[in-house]
Amino acid sequence: MSRGRPRAVSAALGAALAWTGSRALATCPPGGAARWERSNFRGRPVSLRSGPALAVAVALSADLPLRAAAVASLGSAVVGAYDDSVRGRSVRGFRGHVGALRHGEITSGAVKIIGIGGAGLVAAALTGGRCRDVLVDAVVDGLVVAASANLLNLLDVRPGRALKTGAVAALILAQPGPAAAAAALLPADLGEQTMLGDAGANALGAVLGLALVHRHPSRGRAALAVLVAATAASEVVSYTTVIEAVPPLRWVDAVGRAP
Repeated sequence: MSRGRPRAVSAALGAALAWTGSRALATCPPGGAARWERSNFRGRPVSLRSGPALAVAVALSADLPLRAAAVASLGSAVVGAYDDSVRGRSVRGFRGHVGALRHGEITSGAVKIIGIGGAGLVAAALTGGRCRDVLVDAVVDGLVVAASANLLNLLDVRPGRALKTGAVAALILAQPGPAAAAAALLPADLGEQTMLGDAGANALGAVLGLALVHRHPSRGRAALAVLVAATAASEVVSYTTVIEAVPPLRWVDAVGRAP
């Protein structure tokens, strides 16, 4: 069963954990600040410290079974952090990593696909509260978790985009803790001081996927179909191109971001 805290408590906990964790990593970054630094889409240096902070915050503040949320969030964050640590990647996109795997090359993205998939399956099995007649239901739920993690990561290419999307989705799914955690990290993300990286985006996306199948257990297959279609579309057209072409989306995407 979910933890059932008052929503205000969950929101306060999520925001406090995310902000405190990010500040702690800014003060004492393991391995030194340079290890956490990356270049964003403008070429400006930003820190990945908000990723681990968000992963811990959503794991502990989500209104979900603790073990399930921890596996989904932290498991996805660990393999995401591994992908973040590998620089100069020549293989990109789901299709590219799967293609490399077919030729015997194990890329960091392939490790992430397998790792997040495994974390999703375990997390879905730990949610409980649902009598499954067939194994396929558990597998579908796990794939929803993994696909949601991947989709949010695809949005983390402009300041604030993944956090805005994640916060809105969390509110829709009645998850005030993750929503507040995302909101707490949004100013630094929009200010191009930090970025989620694969670790943070995957963690938030995985918990949102878990919340979806936990809250709406009968909609797992429909959700998976939508997520797969959205991922497949990203292989053909850039989300940024689509957002820039639709004025309302472009406005929301740009709110708070430097020109």
